Amino acid sequence: MTPVLTAPAHSAFQDFTAAAKEGGTPLDHQLGLVWVAPFALMLLSIAVLPLLAPHWWESNLNKGIVSAVFALPVVLYIVMVESSRLIETGIEYAAFMALLAALFIISGGIYLRGSLSGTPFSNTVVLAIGAIFANLIGTTGASMLLVRPVLRANERRRHQVHIVVFFIFIVSNIGGMLTPLGDPPLFLGFLRGVPFEWTIRLLPHWLTMIATLLIIFYAWDRRRFEAERTIRQEAVSTGFEVRERLHVEGKVNFLLLLGVLAVAFVIGRFGAQIGLQSDYARRGGQIVGMGVLAGLSLLMTRQETRAANGFTLSPIVEVAVIFAGIFATMIPALVILESRGGELGLTHPWQFFWVTGLLSSFLDNAPTYLTFTSMASGLMGTEAAHLGELLRAVAGGLDGETLLTAISVGAVSMGANTYIGNGPNFMVKAIAEEAGVKMPSFFGYMKYAIGILLPLFLLVTLVFFRS
Repeated sequence: MTPVLTAPAHSAFQDFTAAAKEGGTPLDHQLGLVWVAPFALMLLSIAVLPLLAPHWWESNLNKGIVSAVFALPVVLYIVMVESSRLIETGIEYAAFMALLAALFIISGGIYLRGSLSGTPFSNTVVLAIGAIFANLIGTTGASMLLVRPVLRANERRRHQVHIVVFFIFIVSNIGGMLTPLGDPPLFLGFLRGVPFEWTIRLLPHWLTMIATLLIIFYAWDRRRFEAERTIRQEAVSTGFEVRERLHVEGKVNFLLLLGVLAVAFVIGRFGAQIGLQSDYARRGGQIVGMGVLAGLSLLMTRQETRAANGFTLSPIVEVAVIFAGIFATMIPALVILESRGGELGLTHPWQFFWVTGLLSSFLDNAPTYLTFTSMASGLMGTEAAHLGELLRAVAGGLDGETLLTAISVGAVSMGANTYIGNGPNFMVKAIAEEAGVKMPSFFGYMKYAIGILLPLFLLVTLVFFRS
């Protein structure tokens, strides 16, 4: 590994000097494409190692070793060249994990005793409810709240993978498109001046995708269900049934879920007014707030309730170690995108939709959203820090609101393309695997996305972004 580090280390200060003369930082001006390699290798490891060494990959310690191997060269280089960028990413990662962990722990304290039968109709209804919940408590909150009841409802089904895959499509991603609370990119847009109610204008896009996916899911699940029923030779209803009387335990955790939303909204929107002037202070406030709420959940929830839920910390630990590597190794990719994104030559809404979406499938969709809204603002002659201006801008036959719509829909919906496209995706996968569902590999999941989502996104392009 030493020879790999020597060349970047030797030229680090020369890079810094040259970039400073150009009015930027070395990461903005001197970072070569070779530094994207650790990120690509990290993704490749996530895809291939579960196939080549499944038993070895089961250990979270081994996942941590893989993350460290690929992250270390990037971290050392950035420490020498622009340590502030690493600090910023570290705080962002801590805030990201604090939110995921709080939602995971709090939702793990809510147990729906009794369960719906895993019939096609009841499964479809639950997915539709999840799509609505995603706009109220976020895609992560809705995913963590509903995934365990869905798994229990279908525990006697032979074919469960497609149920979890559509759950990720609908609840963990596309569902959260109608409010800034639904997904981080939309919340960032709200903080930069997009009116809170503006995202309701994405309702036609949301309805098109959610309705199409629910129809496909119902047809798929019904076919699987009928095949299973034939094999078992049982006369099982395909309607909405409750196998046992439903009763919710751990109700206090619903209040704590609202607390998570309150912390995110109040600190994000009014942080300066309550003394949190800097971004670092606001992130720190969010981390502390999430930690307190998670701690209260652990203290106030009966252990019997968590045990009935099959709650363990293993899934959140798995997500933490893998995303540590992803956050570190994707820094160069994001920096290159920020500094050279203008070279992509995007001018049409469909281009913004696809490029924003495809990059959001592999990179964090929040900074990707900000990068392309900045590009759109530059194209329309408005300020990137005030995205409300973009909604009213018209220039050269282009409509700023249409560009923002394309970016927003792409960033939110195409996070469903991969396990790492959005935070809840990997969480749902880990929880499903812990419950005994044999989930597809990284590339196996992408086959579902290509076969189902790609035609759907082409339809959205033709209907909404063709001109």
